[in-house]
Amino acid sequence: MTDAAEPATGPRLAGRRIVITGGASGIGRATAALFAREGARVALLDRDAAALAAAGAETGAGAHRADIADPASVEAAFAAAAAAMGGIDGVVNAAGILVTGPVEQVDADAFRRVVEVNLTGTYVVARAALPYLRAGAASVPSGATLVNIASGVGLLPTGPNGAAYAASKGGVVTLTKALAMEFAPAIRVNSVCPGAVETPMTDGAPRHPEVYALRRWAVPSEIAAGILFLTGPESSFMTGIALPIDGGRTFH
Repeated sequence: MTDAAEPATGPRLAGRRIVITGGASGIGRATAALFAREGARVALLDRDAAALAAAGAETGAGAHRADIADPASVEAAFAAAAAAMGGIDGVVNAAGILVTGPVEQVDADAFRRVVEVNLTGTYVVARAALPYLRAGAASVPSGATLVNIASGVGLLPTGPNGAAYAASKGGVVTLTKALAMEFAPAIRVNSVCPGAVETPMTDGAPRHPEVYALRRWAVPSEIAAGILFLTGPESSFMTGIALPIDGGRTFH
């Protein structure tokens, strides 16, 4: 029997069938491109139909429109993706929204919406994925995988105007640990915690590179590399972790 921790020769994700939410842009799109190069079959889920079609054409991935805040649309998209790929053995939860502002300007409805998408949406996707991941786990020696995108501010909020986002992403970190316990041993569940990343979601956000030891923001491909590690065989003995990819902002 091959040691699960030994990387296979050739592409690291050869034969894998992976769903990526938020796959039309930013981290999700970069991850889809990387995973396709590493031999995976990929299905993208996103609510932006035009961007989804473009990303699918660019990466060669399947494209399924879904809103992670709508359980019915997520369940339908997973069923379609599984039918197209012959099953699912990996998921990347990259969909999310960003709302910033001081507490007195972010009302309860805005707070609820951030939590609904970033935290509840992560749960909705995990729940929809579970039966497929359980069925697909037998085909992956290192276990089926679920990688959630949390945030460095979910580990350590270090500035004002981000209470809603920090709360939602801190919830993703804790949810990941709970799912890791419940889904083990067949499914490994981990999260990545990016610092600031140059994506469409962060266009117009204030730039403060001095808060990072590396004195810059990340590009999406740098986060995708961490997601690849947590999806591939090299991380076979890792579950429940929150991996900072933040240029030295939190030093966790």
